[in-house]
Amino acid sequence: MADQATAQEFDILVLGGGSGGYATALRAVQLGLTVGLIEKGKLGGTCLHNGCIPTKALLHSAELADHARDSAKYGVNVSLDSIDISTVNSYKDGIIAGKYKGLQGLIKSKKAITVIEGEGKLQGTDTVVVNGTAYKGKNIVLATGSYSRTLPGLEIGGKVITSDEALTMDFIPKSAIILGGGVIGVEFASVWKSFGVDVTIIEGLPSLVPNEDATIVKNFERAFKKRGIRFSTGTFFQGVEQNNDGVKVTLVDGKTFEADLMLVAVGRGPVTANLGYEEAGLTIDRGFVITNERLHTGVGNIYAVGDIVPGVQLAHRGYQQGIFVAEEIAGLKPVVVEDVNIPKVTYSEPEIATVGYTEKAAKAKFGDDQIETQEYNLAGNGKSSILGTSGLVKLVRQKDGPVVGVHMIGSRMGEQIGEAQLIVNWEAYPEDVAQLVHAHPTQNEALGEAHLALAGKPLHG
Repeated sequence: MADQATAQEFDILVLGGGSGGYATALRAVQLGLTVGLIEKGKLGGTCLHNGCIPTKALLHSAELADHARDSAKYGVNVSLDSIDISTVNSYKDGIIAGKYKGLQGLIKSKKAITVIEGEGKLQGTDTVVVNGTAYKGKNIVLATGSYSRTLPGLEIGGKVITSDEALTMDFIPKSAIILGGGVIGVEFASVWKSFGVDVTIIEGLPSLVPNEDATIVKNFERAFKKRGIRFSTGTFFQGVEQNNDGVKVTLVDGKTFEADLMLVAVGRGPVTANLGYEEAGLTIDRGFVITNERLHTGVGNIYAVGDIVPGVQLAHRGYQQGIFVAEEIAGLKPVVVEDVNIPKVTYSEPEIATVGYTEKAAKAKFGDDQIETQEYNLAGNGKSSILGTSGLVKLVRQKDGPVVGVHMIGSRMGEQIGEAQLIVNWEAYPEDVAQLVHAHPTQNEALGEAHLALAGKPLHG
């Protein structure tokens, strides 16, 4: 039994060293607080080791492959001989290793942070037990992250894999079925297609990227069809069989698909089971920790951040929530950022970048006759033409009011999300943005042109 009477005590005890957990720790020590940071694996969590960073490294390799294929039309005569997956993986792993070393050094430099290695379990309202040793916190922050989900009855193994296995594959399949047309599914579809894989996406909902604005969805599906990525939408998965030759997937309508392997990309589930949360009195709903808008669980001084809190599962949301909770504990009364106003990027080809309300959601909130929209096609943007990308910027505003949604699609358009999220979060009017100068020639101009048009004074339209 752990000796709680002599337990080491911290101002904040953080369970989980991923994006939300280490952000909490770093901001807390800036505010003069002591932190115990518990992590059973590697600091950095899913995002650094088997999520955001490795997938984006693969996407960069994929982008270079596509550039090689298309180079002749730009007057650069090179050829794509093959994809060396071993070197691709070495490049990816090198990026991870460098960032991990940097994070370790950063945490180590903060003397007020004590890293506690091992699997922790909440015990009561102020204690976490790690490998039989009890640690106390005046405040506890739960940041245990997420895992790759599967469907009930669908076992992972053999030729049925999740993104975890996909990131460490030492071969490139000839064909692949991807179960799930959300962010994870379309990003892997994009990578594998660029690597020469015959890809089919199975999505039970009516469209790919179903959470996006309808205009973005239409343009995205058109772009994937043009790339030769096949997809089946609107019919749910029923089952999969596998043998030495590959997998055979059956849908509920009886239609079948065959490929070398199947990637299960149906989202991520919260890591909360068997960690003492319910025993401590926390409210758990479908595995998620329920909090108020200030991320307090309603029990003691226990907070929760990141993927275990219902809402969008994004690393930068975890960072923001970690910073928020540290400041909340320190009494700074930080401003709440609603999930709808958190920027989101899908790093496929083309990229999708959005923040704020979709047109449909805005009409539901403010009324059909209280919403105005404006689209600006990237065909009119010089830099986009140079890059060879198509796409658009769509703005959603309250009638005679601020911009409440920005939705963009096109190669590299994720880089424009910074200004877009400021526009939405600062409740800017189109007229406010229209008077600002956007450098020429940049894709950023497209954002400026869209606001000029919505302000009633289009320059190139």
